[in-house]
Amino acid sequence: QVQLVESGGGLVQAGGSLRLSCAASGSIRSVSAMAWYRQVPGKQRELVAMITTVGSGSTNYADSVKGRFTISRDNAKNTGYLQMNSLNPEDTGVYYCYAQVALTIGTAQYAYWGQGTQVTVSS
Repeated sequence: QVQLVESGGGLVQAGGSLRLSCAASGSIRSVSAMAWYRQVPGKQRELVAMITTVGSGSTNYADSVKGRFTISRDNAKNTGYLQMNSLNPEDTGVYYCYAQVALTIGTAQYAYWGQGTQVTVSS
């Protein structure tokens, strides 16, 4: 089927930067959208940023990350990125990659999730 593999998480001091990557592989015909979600203990998973992969790629950001995070994608590699700058402790959490994928068989699209990568921002 489809696998999403995330990388780039880790520990960083407040004010620092990290870049997350999400590589999709498997029986993929196309990826129509990719996104990053964040989850902290006791809270629901929340959308951080989303990008469509059609045309120039429209983006959508959570208010809390606007101006600090940038989502991008490489359609040829079926890979998405999240550049995170000016990190603060409130950005700490497990970041999950999401992709909406059309498979090589059939016409339906399916949602897939990565395994999550921990981002910890120390004060």
